[in-house]
Amino acid sequence: MTERFPIRKWPEGERPREKLIQCGAESLTDAELVAILLRVGNEGSSAIDMGRLLVDELGGLQGIDRAHTEEIMAIKGLGIAKTAQLKAAIEIGKRVRRLNVLPMSFDSAEAIAAYCYPKFEGKRDEQFIALLLDGQNNLLAERLISEGIPTQSVV
Repeated sequence: MTERFPIRKWPEGERPREKLIQCGAESLTDAELVAILLRVGNEGSSAIDMGRLLVDELGGLQGIDRAHTEEIMAIKGLGIAKTAQLKAAIEIGKRVRRLNVLPMSFDSAEAIAAYCYPKFEGKRDEQFIALLLDGQNNLLAERLISEGIPTQSVV
């Protein structure tokens, strides 16, 4: 049996948090980013081990996004708190992305697609939304009209 060392005993340059601070978030693997969100592992598994397991089992970050909370919580050591942290971090990323593409007005189908894409990214079921615009095509409101199944949504 090989001896396992907790992350705090790893060389500083290999620890995910320290690596992020020294080299930037883009230098980390998906598993290391997930490990930072998880903060701690469980008995016999470091946070990085759990991050790798999540990324491998669910098919990467997009798979984590698409997974239902029950699927994530079914993995040993991932309860409601860690699952909520992961889902919240992914949603924050989506919202930031949407803010970056919020147009002053919707003057093309491409502008609408760029605005809507992050909202639908990772969804498993079809959704039908309405964008309410004023006379200058400025967004007034957004309404969810219908949420369906993976292949259709009734309107």
